Amino acid sequence: MPAVLLSALLVTTACGPVADRKPQDLRVGYDSLDGTLAVWPPRGDLSGDAAVTAAVTKAVRDWRSPADDRVHLPSSGILFSGRVDAAPVAIVAADVPGESASWLLQLTRDGDRYAVTRATEYTDPGYLVYSDVLPVQTPGGRRYLVSARVQTLVGPQDRTLTVADGLSAPVDVPSCTAVGVTATLRATESLPRGRAADRLLDLGTGTVDPRYPLVRDESGTGRRALTGLDTCVLAGDRGPFGSIPRRIGDRDAPRSVPTSWPMAKLTVRSLGEVALGGGAAAELQQLSWDTDAGAMTAVVYRPADGGPPVVSPADRATPLQAYQLPMPGQPLVVLSWRATRDSSLSVPPGTPLLVERPGLVVIPSPSRSQTYSLANSDKTHYRSVKPN
Repeated sequence: MPAVLLSALLVTTACGPVADRKPQDLRVGYDSLDGTLAVWPPRGDLSGDAAVTAAVTKAVRDWRSPADDRVHLPSSGILFSGRVDAAPVAIVAADVPGESASWLLQLTRDGDRYAVTRATEYTDPGYLVYSDVLPVQTPGGRRYLVSARVQTLVGPQDRTLTVADGLSAPVDVPSCTAVGVTATLRATESLPRGRAADRLLDLGTGTVDPRYPLVRDESGTGRRALTGLDTCVLAGDRGPFGSIPRRIGDRDAPRSVPTSWPMAKLTVRSLGEVALGGGAAAELQQLSWDTDAGAMTAVVYRPADGGPPVVSPADRATPLQAYQLPMPGQPLVVLSWRATRDSSLSVPPGTPLLVERPGLVVIPSPSRSQTYSLANSDKTHYRSVKPN
């Protein structure tokens, strides 16, 4: 997270309380300043309604995360409370201390009560109030809630979005395709020159809770990396973004955000062209991205005929990468490393080498567990691969 935003949000003051708000109710807005600018002031035509605030607070107090943790109300806040397409909606930045996560809760009114209808998790604590653009899903399409720092917001097809009371007009975001969102930030104490392009990628409306759909793309490399890729496939339990489950204690937590879920720095590099099984040459690429657990990588096979790309599960970034690529009819293992003069790869005797070049070996998927090693001048790295 940018240091300037961190420093800005360390300066806090109470936003004015809603009339008749009880001390145990959620604050409306968030107590963050950038100089004299309230970064998240109260928004929405119901933000001053004490009865609505109390009802939203009760719903948030009753909500539990997938790990059964509760929201810490004093460090959470209602960022928006108002009517959207004539229906009451509340957006809450929720601090959930148990797993040190930030949750964006979306609530709608159900009779005379409010209920949490969407809940997305960002595993970097406090991120939601450090950010300037937050995703909101409504029946009319994707919208974005923006901080007071945002001067303009540009969505898919590079169209400038209308923003009223902090909430954008509906945007036609595809279900399974990544699209760019760019905010222009005004000059503030922490950003004396503002910021012309605060870039994000929206992974699509097919991203299911609790997975947070916005990925930071400061350098713009993420848009190119995901061109032509189905983000719903990437998010699947065998896809790069969804394949490493989160563990809480000594157990997998399938209802939580995967450990391999991207947060920032999506990039792609070519591993070269490969021709498999006598077919036409196709490009093999390596995706890299940052998660809260460190860097992850995967490979993408892009057929020369424009057919659907094939992607591997995620692999944590290591000196010797081992990817299981589920090619139809011929599952493969791709071994990749940074080739140097003193690096040497060893594979079990008799292993067929479909592709062999410095830094890259492609072999058939083994029928039993196999171990491969990369020897450098100072250390040998081992990787084991089991059959799918």
